[in-house]
Amino acid sequence: MAAVMSMEDIRTEATRLNIDLSSVDWASVRLPPGEDCGIISDDDDLHEEDSLEFDAGFGNIIIVDNLPVVPREKFEKLEGVVRKIYSQIGVIKENGLWMPVDEDTGKTRGYCFIEYNTPQENLQRWLTDEKGRDQFVIRAGSDTEVLWNDARQVKADPVYKRPFWTESFVQWSPLGTYLATVHRQGAAVKLIDFSPGEKYLVTYSSHEPSNPRDTHRVVLNIFDVRTGKVMRDFKGSADEFAIGGTGGFSGVSWPVFKWGGGKEDKYFARMGKNVISVYDTETFGLIDKKSIKVDNVMDFSWSPTDPIFALFVPELGGGNQPARVSLFQIPSKVELRQKNLFSVSDCKMYWQSNGEYLAVKVDRYTKTKKSTYTGFELFRIKERDIPIEVFELDNKNDKVISFAWEPKGHRFAVIHGDNPRPDVSFYSVKGGKVLKLTTLKQKQANALFWSPSGRFIILAGLKGFNGQLEFYNVDELETMATAEHFMATDIEWDPTGRYVATSVTSVHEMENGFNIWSFNGKLLYRILKDHFFQFLWRPRPPSFLSPEKEEEIFKNLKKYSKKYDVQDQDISVLLSEQDREKRKQLKDDWERWVNEWKRYHEQEKMDRQMLRDGEASDVEEEYEAKEVEVEELLDVSEEIIQDA
Repeated sequence: MAAVMSMEDIRTEATRLNIDLSSVDWASVRLPPGEDCGIISDDDDLHEEDSLEFDAGFGNIIIVDNLPVVPREKFEKLEGVVRKIYSQIGVIKENGLWMPVDEDTGKTRGYCFIEYNTPQENLQRWLTDEKGRDQFVIRAGSDTEVLWNDARQVKADPVYKRPFWTESFVQWSPLGTYLATVHRQGAAVKLIDFSPGEKYLVTYSSHEPSNPRDTHRVVLNIFDVRTGKVMRDFKGSADEFAIGGTGGFSGVSWPVFKWGGGKEDKYFARMGKNVISVYDTETFGLIDKKSIKVDNVMDFSWSPTDPIFALFVPELGGGNQPARVSLFQIPSKVELRQKNLFSVSDCKMYWQSNGEYLAVKVDRYTKTKKSTYTGFELFRIKERDIPIEVFELDNKNDKVISFAWEPKGHRFAVIHGDNPRPDVSFYSVKGGKVLKLTTLKQKQANALFWSPSGRFIILAGLKGFNGQLEFYNVDELETMATAEHFMATDIEWDPTGRYVATSVTSVHEMENGFNIWSFNGKLLYRILKDHFFQFLWRPRPPSFLSPEKEEEIFKNLKKYSKKYDVQDQDISVLLSEQDREKRKQLKDDWERWVNEWKRYHEQEKMDRQMLRDGEASDVEEEYEAKEVEVEELLDVSEEIIQDA
């Protein structure tokens, strides 16, 4: 189509060509078919409406900021770098990268727009893997790798590998959307913690004091993950953040803040001296602008699903004021339930993953105060008035080594007794009372690892127990397999509960690496890595299916599984074929090696004949083998021993 000209341009061009426009017979002018010279007729807009493309939104467009501000001569180079990086995320549309330029300076503005073919390209792409595989990340030496667990092909399939990607550790976000790396540069972040819904990220940084007598200065920042904006910061000495948590740097316990209220990320809290400070994420200030005062509070723990937290207060006044466990509702700060406890030595709280139950393990002193025994207080959170049930082990003097709830279930397991062969007991809280299911005697176990789907559990003997593993089916109350991963330090189920990884990290100098097992204890493959530091499965977000839809799929599982059974059979045939090819290749290599040496042997026949005084025979029967013994006196010494 020709470019549109204004009437003034037409007159100027006519003057240049010496054309008198008043003498032109416009009625006799005929245009080529389809040509309109850029002039839209009165009825063209009626036809154009039929071909309009409606904008479906901006879901497939991202904004990349903090880019370098460069002049036009460096524009192409910068665009190439940006395109190379972000084309890894997905397919960029043709002309889909736009980098605005400041008209006054002629330089870029420090940001660009990138349009992909589809919205959400690649952010959750791993969830749509045709083979239904899960990803994991490992750190070994200076390398960090992301891999697929291709259990059907009994191997790990590489996705991405990068040296010096992090300087200390990596961490997946709770729903698996992001992988965080940690670096010395910039704010020198040392610890991180995502909120359960991935909306916020808490970082910890510390600064060495100029005076050795001073304490470390600590900075805690809470970032909005999507925008990178700091929503709130907390600064102070390490001593101010040294209460609560499970581990950290320079006396600071981590995480300092604990997130509550489920995946909505509405509330977070920290424990201080005699207070619990609860903040909301609308204002990032204290709820009601004040903390909850609780004298001598020792520990607190949020429900995984609801804005409820439990706290523990030890005995005061030499036992005159009993210890207690309390449940608080947020944001009302109402105390929902309280239980006084007497002669308490220690207390640990264990929430079930759905927030339906809270088990409190209470260690109490005997009357003589010379020893302790263990009991449990079970809070049924979802029932009216939150009833509490007390129960003890068959032998209440047994030491409790480990406790673990079945995910999303009503059962729990306890390792109790004396090492090196304690007992393992299973209980159910279904039906309004605690019921013991079974006790397994004399097990080499010091840790419990439930499958995320429940039902299956690994009884593990880690570290000092040399990696003993027992795969147990709690539904059938039977052992599926026993195995060993010598010197294993860590165990982690994949998010689907189909596979489990055991690893030996660099705390041991030998056998570093990891094993991948099926849920029922079959070893699938093993990978050795020197200086192995970390193994983490990539988490999955919760299912989008309703419980009714999941139940329907479960009922029709045989129908759906036919497709995968065929795929499994095809892969089995392929693996068998690959094994045959491998064996054939090994045999061919061996025969080639033998033939090569036979050729060398024939080539050297004349040399052997000369060395044998003209005898050319290589037949073994024509030779006589003699065994010759040679004795050599190395040293003789005489020593006079006098009688005492």
